[in-house]
Amino acid sequence: MNESKRTRPKPIHLKEEELLGKLPEEIGKVRLDYRYYPGKDLYSDGAIEDEILAIVKNASRVEYPAVIEERKSWPILYHLSPLRGNIVDWIPIKPSDKVLEIGSGCGAITEKLSEKAGSVTCIDLSAKRSLINAYRNQDRDNIEIHVGNFSDIEPSLSEDYDFACMIGVFEYGQSYIHTKTPYEDFLKIMMKHVKKDGCIVIAIENKFGLKYWAGCKEDHLGTYFSGLEGYPEGGSARTFTRTGLEKIFKNCGVENYSFYYPYPDYKFPTTLYSDKRLPGSGELTDNMRNFDRDRMVMFNEKYVFDGIIEDGLFPVFSNSYLVLIGKGADTCYVKYSNDRAEKYALRTEIADTPEGRVVRKIPLNAPAREHVMGMKRSCELLKKRYEGSGLAINQCFLAEDGSYAEFPYEKGITLEELLDRCLEREDMDEFYRLFDRYYELISYGEEQEVTDYDLIFANILVDGDQFTVIDYEWTVEKKIPSSEVAFRAIYCYVLEEEKRNKLNLDLIMDKLGISQQKAEDYREKEGKFQKQVTGKRSSMGEIRASIGTYSVDPKKLMERHLQKILNQRIQVYYDRGSGFREGDSCYMPDIYVGEYEIEANIPFDGNVKGLRIDPADRSCMVKIKELRLNETDVPLQKKYIQTNGKTVKPGCYVFESQDPNVCIAVSELPRNGENLLLVKMELAPVPEDMANDMTGAVKRLF
Repeated sequence: MNESKRTRPKPIHLKEEELLGKLPEEIGKVRLDYRYYPGKDLYSDGAIEDEILAIVKNASRVEYPAVIEERKSWPILYHLSPLRGNIVDWIPIKPSDKVLEIGSGCGAITEKLSEKAGSVTCIDLSAKRSLINAYRNQDRDNIEIHVGNFSDIEPSLSEDYDFACMIGVFEYGQSYIHTKTPYEDFLKIMMKHVKKDGCIVIAIENKFGLKYWAGCKEDHLGTYFSGLEGYPEGGSARTFTRTGLEKIFKNCGVENYSFYYPYPDYKFPTTLYSDKRLPGSGELTDNMRNFDRDRMVMFNEKYVFDGIIEDGLFPVFSNSYLVLIGKGADTCYVKYSNDRAEKYALRTEIADTPEGRVVRKIPLNAPAREHVMGMKRSCELLKKRYEGSGLAINQCFLAEDGSYAEFPYEKGITLEELLDRCLEREDMDEFYRLFDRYYELISYGEEQEVTDYDLIFANILVDGDQFTVIDYEWTVEKKIPSSEVAFRAIYCYVLEEEKRNKLNLDLIMDKLGISQQKAEDYREKEGKFQKQVTGKRSSMGEIRASIGTYSVDPKKLMERHLQKILNQRIQVYYDRGSGFREGDSCYMPDIYVGEYEIEANIPFDGNVKGLRIDPADRSCMVKIKELRLNETDVPLQKKYIQTNGKTVKPGCYVFESQDPNVCIAVSELPRNGENLLLVKMELAPVPEDMANDMTGAVKRLF
């Protein structure tokens, strides 16, 4: 929906008999309504939509991840990735609920809504995209798609929807509603069609999202800083800050709403935070998610996010917002693990219940149910192993219907955070004390046939001397050396954060009794384990790399630009009887008349006894083509010219030094009160090792 604003033609309002044979009214079990279709699609991504249509006609949902990896295309990733549905998957939509979806597009969100709801009514302007939606969901009998402009279709909609969803749609309000207050009026219209106890769901980019400050392009215009600058280029879309959205809600009389913060953004969210559970320092590490466009990297977003979180400003700078208007949810945190193999795909929730805050792990499909239900047995086995050790295991309960595993919400500081604090204040004694205690605890009962392979530091809460394991998903019923488990924990710890590289891994390996070869074996095993977990799927980072978007560091560009400027100037020193000094020197820029040709006119007074020219700050070859003082040629002889390079022949020199210089004894030449030295040189950069070889060759020959 990146289209420019266009004049919308009057709907053709096809009669039923005219419609038959022109566009399909049913695809599988999905019904399509073209009564308000304007006769042609007013926006399109072009031929890629035909490709996507062919894919959904011929491939099943389970094949989409493989297709995405094969095609290496942003539109295919965007429209077919199962991660798109994460934004609504967690919302408490019941099988009896009616859902309205505005701007349903190719059906990525429709697919998830239809899994949860009793019925889904879709509206989209594009017939092509509606066909894609219908074909990918043709096995669902609860979907109806209205093709046409929302303004034309809206009067015919019922007013009893339980949920109305606008995922990536609200920002186009001024394209749908042609009034002075389009966004307020858009919301008011939506409110008419939702029950009093219903809910409007809005997912939208934050105009002030940190990624835009950090160098990502604005999503709708594809230009830098457009939203931050207030959209000076215009365009059909407008995004808002949290305050901006709240002003719209207030103008519409909306008082009951809840903000959620999808991370990295609402398009491919892996985590959703809320005001009841905001991110902690160090959590936001997955920031390179520019699949559609190249970007700049102005700064390390993780470190900036850490500062923002510390100052309580995350709601201001979250990349996206998800807002529930009306009835909310008891969920305050969601984390998805559905980029794994199907049998391990699950959702982790933190929810506030009447009995208190709990953590739930919910399987996302039938194959994953066994994995989640097995956590109860893992809990009992680990409790037995660590009984009396001081290492507590968070209790696991299974829902009566077997739909999820539940755990008490434990407060505390993770071992990972404590170790990070030690590194920040360079308190290595405390770091190793904590690590030694960790290793002592996890080694307890090592002879038993049960091991939690994922005892990473983030999965352990620390309260004084009490360590509590809060996640034991990867427990196996076999012996694994505790040294291997601890090595894996430290290996994952260091990999996740560049600042942790200061650790002395050799010392830790000595503590664990692990050789370099054994460490390499463990790293190889970890790679195999990750492939097992992911089902050999590519990670989102790998997919991003395969699509081919690149990131540019402006600091490095600036450095290269500055170096280019530095490389195209010379520094001139003046000896007035006390030798060459930095304080009596100057730079002469813009003296290059070609890529490797220098031409400079150097003025000096009669008190100057010598001139030193530094033609570069790197190893090079220099050939003096012309040297004239006051229109008289200067002989290219040692009497007049001295260098810190090697003379190949008169006027031609090789410099292995990074500070080459050519000194001219002007005191040996006829001078005036005011003088002018004309210098013409050719300069060719030479790698230092090559310059060394050339210097050696010159020494042997001469």
